[in-house]
Amino acid sequence: MPKSWRRKSKPHKFCPGCGHGIALRALGQTIDELGIQDRAVFGCDIGCSLLAWDFFNVDSVQTHHGRTTPVITGVKRANPNLICIAYMGDGGGYAIGSQHLVNAAARNEPITVILVNNTLYAMTGGQMAPTTLPGQIVETAPYGRDVAVTGPPMQGPEMVAAVTPEGAYVARGTIAKLTQLRKMMTRALQNQMAGRGFSFIEVLSTCPTNWRTNARETLTFVEKTMPEHFKIGEIKVPSEAPAGA
Repeated sequence: MPKSWRRKSKPHKFCPGCGHGIALRALGQTIDELGIQDRAVFGCDIGCSLLAWDFFNVDSVQTHHGRTTPVITGVKRANPNLICIAYMGDGGGYAIGSQHLVNAAARNEPITVILVNNTLYAMTGGQMAPTTLPGQIVETAPYGRDVAVTGPPMQGPEMVAAVTPEGAYVARGTIAKLTQLRKMMTRALQNQMAGRGFSFIEVLSTCPTNWRTNARETLTFVEKTMPEHFKIGEIKVPSEAPAGA
């Protein structure tokens, strides 16, 4: 890595126990390893993800809620040589920004989208999100999510895999398996660098502040409970790329 891009580590601004810091560390290390700092553009959404706007020593942009995908798409179209990364939460990607995510995926835009799934709207107090689990108690569902009324949790990567053409890379990782997550991020960025198409990673993450869990309960929820509803692994891999994350 060129000396001009080296920077001392800095503490993140997220709540103690939040998984965003782990996800961002994995992304930053992947950018370093690939040596793409001078070409990378990082876009983040409103919500907890906006706290990452100055986390990396790369060109960054913070967008309106749900609009990170089209903004990053525009940057990529304006300069195809850039490596463009859209970073958001489950609300920004699956709720207010779902139409942008679906259409960018269907067009096979050559960008990389990283979506952090912590099962609720964290920054605004823990309301129910598209990813809230059945029976999970959140601020706007004090008796637990009733799937008969609100439907089941959103299966985002599966949806993206269904609408993307050949060339897309789609996976679901977790902060509980950092080595696997790093491999997924590497493959997602390499897929963009190779010009194959859309790359999407959902990252299962933690929110002990709004889950109201202690350390042990938090780890149990992200390591055991969430994977029961959200299958971890590569879901769609281009034929030109090796699988195995």
